[in-house]
This record gives sequence, C-alpha cells and structure tokens, in this order.
Amino acid sequence: MSKQQIRQLIEAKMHEDGLVDTGVNGVQLFRVTEPVRCTPAVYEPTLVAIVSGTKEAIIDGTSHVYDSSQYMCCAISMPVEAGTPMASPDNPLLGVQIALDPRLMTELAIEMENAAGAIRESQGGPLPKGFALAHWDDDFTEALLRLVQLVDLPTETAVLGEGRLREVYYALLNSEAGAAARRAFGVGNEIARLIEHVSAHLNEEITIEDMAAHVGMSRAVFHRKFKEATTMSPLQFVKGIRLNNAAMKMAGGMTVHEAAMDVGYASPSQFSREFKRAYGQSPKQWSTSAQPLPAG
Repeated sequence: MSKQQIRQLIEAKMHEDGLVDTGVNGVQLFRVTEPVRCTPAVYEPTLVAIVSGTKEAIIDGTSHVYDSSQYMCCAISMPVEAGTPMASPDNPLLGVQIALDPRLMTELAIEMENAAGAIRESQGGPLPKGFALAHWDDDFTEALLRLVQLVDLPTETAVLGEGRLREVYYALLNSEAGAAARRAFGVGNEIARLIEHVSAHLNEEITIEDMAAHVGMSRAVFHRKFKEATTMSPLQFVKGIRLNNAAMKMAGGMTVHEAAMDVGYASPSQFSREFKRAYGQSPKQWSTSAQPLPAG
C-alpha cells in the first residue's frame, strides 16, 4: 500500500514530464510519458526508485531493465547508456531519484560498521559491483514514503528532511544493495574514492600506474579489484567516462572540438574514432540526432 501512496503523491505533484525538486537536498520526483532510446550518460552515486513504468541502463554492453519491483543503487560514478524505451502516456515512468550525499552516506556507513563491532567486508570476499538492484522491503518502502510525504511542506522539510533522508540511506545500506553501498562509502572504499578523483581530473593524462599508486595497490591487484567493482578494466572505464561526458556536453550545446578537449582528448581525430567505435556514429552525426536524457 505504501508504494501506491508514493505513486499517488507523485501523480498529485507532477502533471508534466520532467524532474521536480522536493525541497530535500538531492531528492527529486520524475515523470516521463514519451519513449527515449538509450543514450550515453554518466550515473553519479544515485538511488532511483520507480513506482510506475520501466527504465533501462546498459553497462559494459549488458542491459539492466528495472521497474517497480526493484530499485536501483549506483554507488560509484559509472558510464552507462540510459533510457526509457517503454514509457508512454498509458504507462508513464514515475519515481524518485535520490543523490547519495557522500558525507551523510559515509557517516552512516561507518556508524553502522562501528555498531556492528567489525568491518563487514573484512572476510576478504569479492568486491560487489558499483551498480545494484534491490527488491523493495518494508523498511525501505516506509522510509521512502515518509520522505516523499514532506513534499509541499516547507517547514517540515527544513526540520525533518535530512533525518528522513538518513532513514532511506539506512534502509539502503541494510538492503540487497547494501554491500555495494558500504563498499563505496564505508571503510575500504579505495576504488570509489579513486573513481571520484578520476571523474574530477578527466582533462589530465590518466595511466593505470597513476591510478594504482593513488590507492596504494600493485597494478595487478588494482586491475582485479577495479574490474570486480565496475565490470570494466580501468582504461576501459576512463574511456567510457570520457566519451559519455563528451556526448552529454555535445547534447548540451558544446561543439565536438570543445567537448573532446574538455574531457581530455588532445587529438580530435582520436576522439572521433573512439566515439564512432563506441556509438556507431561520428560525434557530429550523434550531436545532431541526440535526444534529451531521460529523467531519473
């Protein structure tokens, strides 16, 4: 019933397609009624909970379709292709998008690890992937409902917003996606911190040796742990982040040359070759046919 209540609150608030801020920092409602093909994007650390319709995210060639039966947690920045190919007026995409605030998530993850008396990943098992789907459970559903109920209540939002956001984060950290989130924000989050560093320095030369040194690992250990976390090799990941960022910049009005330079390509011809190899179109062809990125 709570999930239906969340849907009713979104429907009452949104009468047009797009994103609407709720007043709680990083929390937005979204509505899409037109199909949008999958296009290059970069997922920042985000939680997406759908109450109607479906979304698709393609990561390293693998399609992940999710709907109201599962919510999505992207705990680290990831190059993806994202879209809403099934959205229609009769089957709208409705949901909640929540940015994962690094400060709050880290505080909460470490508090939980300390309360448990041990670091949860200390057994040395494989790193969970940075992208995870989790089934709604009662704790998550109730926490999300309490958060969305603050919409259009500015005083309550100002006083209670961060506390209710922490409740959602807590439910996430205890869910099926919790291992990925704890790895990104708790103790032992070297790969997530490196990805944040790389994303902020795309216009600089980036080598595997530099990345491994940044997290204090040998090249072989770093390569293995990075691929376990992202499914991609480090250089493949960097290329994906660069190309997807460039595609988004071109969709926003940048020229091909400006976008290439902005994400670290010194050679426009190399950028064009790699872009066409990745997306089947030259940058100029893509920029003229690009659709807006879907909400959520």
